This record gives sequence, C-alpha cells and structure tokens, in this order.
Amino acid sequence: MKAKVAERGQVTIPKALRTRLGIKPGTILEFSEEEGHLVARKADRRDRIDEVYGSLGNGRVTNEIMVELRGEP
Repeated sequence: MKAKVAERGQVTIPKALRTRLGIKPGTILEFSEEEGHLVARKADRRDRIDEVYGSLGNGRVTNEIMVELRGEP
C-alpha cells in the first residue's frame, strides 16, 4: 500500500490498515525512525499520571488527608 505525502507533511493511512490495526479518529500514533524507515506505533492510551491520580486519597477530601499527614487536630 502506498500513500502520498501532502504539502504540509500529512499522510492518509490506507483504510484497510486503519481497520485492521484499529486506528480510529483520535488514535495517538508515535513516530520513530529505525534503520532509515519511518515507523508508526499506536501510543499507549493510558497516561501514567492518570493511572495513579486519586489513588492515595481513597475517596477522602484533601483536608482530611492533610490533617492525617500533618497530625493536626
């Protein structure tokens, strides 16, 4: 399969590849160069920060956590 690079560097990924690889609007691709070839990979959708965000609070509000950490009455 071939695709032509547009003036602004844009390329249309052939539909057959998009379907087979599950590439949909909003999919993030990571680009790299390996041995002179352009390589595109689907980025990990999970953000490392999002994975742990809020996990320390266990549903408690910030003030409760601060009192516990600081030992304030």
